[in-house]
Amino acid sequence: MSGVDSGITLHKLHVDPSFKPVKQKKRNFSDDKNRVIRKEIEELITAKVIKELQFPEWIANVAMVKKSNNKWKMCTDFTNLNKACPKDYYPLACLGRLVDDSVGHEVFDFLDASRGYHQILLDESDQEKTTFITEYGLYCWRLMPFGLKNVQATYQKMVNKKRAKKEGNTSKI
Repeated sequence: MSGVDSGITLHKLHVDPSFKPVKQKKRNFSDDKNRVIRKEIEELITAKVIKELQFPEWIANVAMVKKSNNKWKMCTDFTNLNKACPKDYYPLACLGRLVDDSVGHEVFDFLDASRGYHQILLDESDQEKTTFITEYGLYCWRLMPFGLKNVQATYQKMVNKKRAKKEGNTSKI
């Protein structure tokens, strides 16, 4: 993915300093789930979405979720980190309005938002807080992962800024 210029948008966690960092104990998985985890980690490292890390303050576990196609998907359990972050009340797009806006157009594209998130840089000072533990080591997210609080708001802000820039209406950004 080409990525989004951090001048357009950057995801910050805004962790409340009164919350003490949490280090979750590593969960154990079966061999078949560990193979999926290893493969996904290799893909994410190759794509420069995650990086290896040592000595983090926050550690989350991965959770394995079975998709509708019966394949396993690795997710990060950000429960503790999300509790330490305030809610961003930025308005999200209304699905009905999006469908109405597509009327009269020949093509309507459904964007895979979970991969789209991997285009937005995570603020460097917050990357360590997204560390997760696996059988193969500790890794943190460089780019905005699915599952963090407020990623939808950051993504929507980016879409709105790009749309306003494309339309030449920069007064809205």
